[in-house]
Amino acid sequence: MAEPVDAYLEIGAKRVFAGAIDWPGWARSGRDEDAALERLLAYAPRYRRAVGRARLGFAGPGDLRVIERLEGDATTDFGAPSKAPAADSGPFGDAELRRSRALLRACWRTFDEAVEAAAGATLRTGPRGGGRLLEEIVAHVAGAEAAYLRSVAARARSEDPHEVREAVLAALEIAARDGLPERGPRGGRIWTARYFVRRAAWHVLDHAWEIEDRSGARPGT
Repeated sequence: MAEPVDAYLEIGAKRVFAGAIDWPGWARSGRDEDAALERLLAYAPRYRRAVGRARLGFAGPGDLRVIERLEGDATTDFGAPSKAPAADSGPFGDAELRRSRALLRACWRTFDEAVEAAAGATLRTGPRGGGRLLEEIVAHVAGAEAAYLRSVAARARSEDPHEVREAVLAALEIAARDGLPERGPRGGRIWTARYFVRRAAWHVLDHAWEIEDRSGARPGT
């Protein structure tokens, strides 16, 4: 029987995020704690498909064990995780760097395959016609990662997806080798490297799954 997976909850006024402590990118939200945890479990097969080829050992949980509750904020209620669990302040050495690189590459590959599978398809819109076009999602994901880089005292030369990803990997290597400053050059908030990976992996997979759901096309189908 699979071992329970440690999870944390980020609790806002209108929305709750549930995330797996040791598995960045596996995070889902709901209107309350139970709904968020149920949705997290429901996405375990999709997360397994996303990271399986990276051979990181994800087998899916027998259950979830909540070990930390965090107070959310306006970003939580808007629809994005915003708080770092205590584990994200841990050391970020060579072993964590290798694992983080493999995990992010797996998430990027999942996103790229979703984009390729949806090429030429019309993405479903919401009841009021909302929702980005496919090319807009691609640009949004690259732009967000470029913005995230500032939170680890780095930057990309452009918002070209390939260059942004190379800048992310380079920033993580610097973080593992030299550490990160406590504040940015203009006094901005600095994330830990672990939280950067958690936030970036969540964002990439969230939009990969959005593309799959709105296009009706799954890679390999």
